[in-house]
Amino acid sequence: MSQKKRILSGMRPTGPLHLGNLLGALANWVNMQDEYECFFFIADWHALTSDYDNIDPIKDYKREIMIDWLSAGLTPDKSTLFVQSLVKEHAELFLILSMITPVPWLERNPTYKEQIGQLSNKDLSTFGFLGYPVLQASDIIMYKPYGVPVGVDQAPHVEITREIARRFNHFFGNVFPEPEVILTETPRILGTDRRKMSKSYDNAIFLSDSPETIRSKVASMITDPQRARRADPGNPDVCKVFDFHKLYTGADTVAEIDQQCRTAGIGCVECKQKMAQNLIQALEPIREKRAYYEARPELVEEIMVEGSNTARQTAQKTMEEVRQAIKI
Repeated sequence: MSQKKRILSGMRPTGPLHLGNLLGALANWVNMQDEYECFFFIADWHALTSDYDNIDPIKDYKREIMIDWLSAGLTPDKSTLFVQSLVKEHAELFLILSMITPVPWLERNPTYKEQIGQLSNKDLSTFGFLGYPVLQASDIIMYKPYGVPVGVDQAPHVEITREIARRFNHFFGNVFPEPEVILTETPRILGTDRRKMSKSYDNAIFLSDSPETIRSKVASMITDPQRARRADPGNPDVCKVFDFHKLYTGADTVAEIDQQCRTAGIGCVECKQKMAQNLIQALEPIREKRAYYEARPELVEEIMVEGSNTARQTAQKTMEEVRQAIKI
């Protein structure tokens, strides 16, 4: 039997996970568990790059993210689930890679420029924020994965990792394979206000939301802005609620709602109620598993520690090769 190819990816613990995280990454990870040898990590050091002045929530967020992962279907039986800061080798490799990474590579990083603009309320003029792609590269190449599953907008992150690995190999010998970009299909998930779903915009539906909270958030969703009255025909093509119907409602019902909306056969309130109920039903298995793990915090902690110990065994082997290559 052929050996599975290894993949690796991670998430920053900056808040509870929402539908955008589920459909944009987590659901793909769950499906990949049977095809690949999977390493998934909580990038808590990365959370410090932008939230260094508000560290108190990070510990709770780490636990909440792990619960979300387990509730969505990731399992330590199939994947290595670990915490970045519990594998100290990441910091050592970051230091070594930072010695060879040209500053212009970091300054041209599109995400760096984008985040500087979006987070203008924070002082991001730190070495850690500028150099986070180097830490990200160490996170990835430490495990010598075949590839990194990302959406198309995140592909440049993997490309700079490939460049850093290539530069290390040029100076010190072929230690690191260059990871491939594994592009994953990610539905375009907007928040309740039609902006990108984000906790910072207060427009997200979280995996941990109760049915009552989901109904309330769906009720506030923006529909067709041109439909002023119940009797007016609507345009589902511009309606965020209809976008969610396409994800969580059966195809026959979606077609029916499309026709009814265009002929004013259904009002926005009723349409929202139908979608909210379907969304609640779709998330019910996740809520049930979440309740199980929330009642067992010791088990969640054990999974994080054991997964980190497993990851560290691989990291230690890699760092032995690195130290031999740089002769230190």
